[in-house]
Amino acid sequence: MLSWAVTFLIIAIIAGVLGFSGIAGTATNIAWILFVVGLIMAVIFWITGRRRL
Repeated sequence: MLSWAVTFLIIAIIAGVLGFSGIAGTATNIAWILFVVGLIMAVIFWITGRRRL
């Protein structure tokens, strides 16, 4: 999930440099959403993985 966020962030940076502001904005939003979802999933897996029964 985080690798996809980095990929979309790189696409946003390249699109921003080339002047495609619409594509850059969309890619930035997608990257942010994927980053947040990946971070939430990592925290959930960390919490549930530390519990011993």
